[in-house]
Amino acid sequence: MTSKKILVVSASFYPELSPRSFRTTELVKELARQGHQVTLYTLKNAALHETMAKELNITIKDLGKLHYPRINVNHSNKLISLIKRVLSRSLLMLFEYPDVELMFKVKRSLAGEKGYDLLVSVAVPFPVHWGVAGALSKNKLLANTWVADCGDPYMGNKADSFKKLFYFSFIEKWFCRKADFITVPTEGSKEGYYKEFHSKLRVIPQGFNFSDVNLYQGVIKNEVPTFAYAGSFEPGIRDPRELLDFLMSYKNGYKFIIYTNNKALVKPYVSIAGNKIELRDYIPRKELLYELSKMDFLVNFNYGSNVQSPSKLIDYTLTARPILSINPGKIDTLMVSDFLNKNYSGKIVISDFEQYDIKNIAEKFVQLCN
Repeated sequence: MTSKKILVVSASFYPELSPRSFRTTELVKELARQGHQVTLYTLKNAALHETMAKELNITIKDLGKLHYPRINVNHSNKLISLIKRVLSRSLLMLFEYPDVELMFKVKRSLAGEKGYDLLVSVAVPFPVHWGVAGALSKNKLLANTWVADCGDPYMGNKADSFKKLFYFSFIEKWFCRKADFITVPTEGSKEGYYKEFHSKLRVIPQGFNFSDVNLYQGVIKNEVPTFAYAGSFEPGIRDPRELLDFLMSYKNGYKFIIYTNNKALVKPYVSIAGNKIELRDYIPRKELLYELSKMDFLVNFNYGSNVQSPSKLIDYTLTARPILSINPGKIDTLMVSDFLNKNYSGKIVISDFEQYDIKNIAEKFVQLCN
C-alpha cells in the first residue's frame, strides 16, 4: 500500500484509560507500523509523548492546555453538592461545557496545517469534530479526505439520561455535511444519525493489537465463583443494581470484582455483601486483561439499544472467558444462576472476531482516502 500522509486529531490518547483513548492509540501505532507518515494532535503530555513519538516514528503536536475548569460536584454538604450537580448538568446541556473549548483549540491548531491525504478526528468529545469542520471551512488545503470517527452518536445517543437541546442538531448537521465519511462501530449505530447522512456512514469497529495481550496461563481454580466487570455505570442503562439485588439473595459463596470509577451505585451493596463484592479502580488495559483472564466469567451490561455497543466485549473476548450479558430491566436470574454454577451455555459469542484486528481496522481507514 502506498504511504499516506495522515493527520489524527483526538482529545484522548495514552495513558488515558478510555475507549476513545484506546481507539486513538492503537490506530496511530498501527498506521505508523504500516509505513504511513502520521501526525497526531492531542492534549500532549510533553515528556511521555516525546518519548512515544520517537519510539513509534510519529509526530505528536499539542492542542494546548485546557482552561475551562470542570465543576467538582463532590462536597460534604449535600445541598451544595446538589447545586453543583445542577450547575454542571445545565452548563453541559446548554453549551457542551467544558468540552466546547476543544472546538476552538482544534480549529486554531489546524489553521497552519495542509497537504494531508487523510484526516481522522476521534470523538467523543464531539467538539473535536466541530473544530475540524471549522478548520476546513477556512483551510481548504488541510486534507483531501476527512473521516469523522464516532464511538457513540451525538443527538441520537440513547445512553444519556438527558436529550441534547434542539439547537445542537444544527451543529451536528453542519459537521456531517463537511465530513467525507462518518465511521461508526456497528451497523446498529447508524440508527443514531440523521438519514440524510447515511450515505457517508461506514462501519469500522474498535480495533486492538491481538499480539499485544498477556493472559493468565495457569489453570483457573477459584475457591468460589469469581467474576468481574470493568467499565462505567449509568442509572437505568448500564445499571448493575438488578444483578446486585439478585446477588444479595444468593445463598452460596461468590466473588464479584468491579473495576470502575463510578462507585456510587455499587457502594451500598458492598457494605451489605462484605468481601463478596470488591471495588477496584481502573488499571492499564494490559494489566486489566491479565486480571480478567483469571476470572470464571465476565459480566457485560448492555445499553438496551442497537445504536450503541460496548467495545469492552472485544476485550472480554480476548481474555477467552465466558461472557454473561445483562439487558437493562430484563435480568435473566436463571441464566445468572447457571453461570454461578459453571453452566455457560448462555454465554454470548462475538462472531468474525478477526474484523477487530487493528491491522484490518487501520487498512479500512486508509482505504477511505483512495
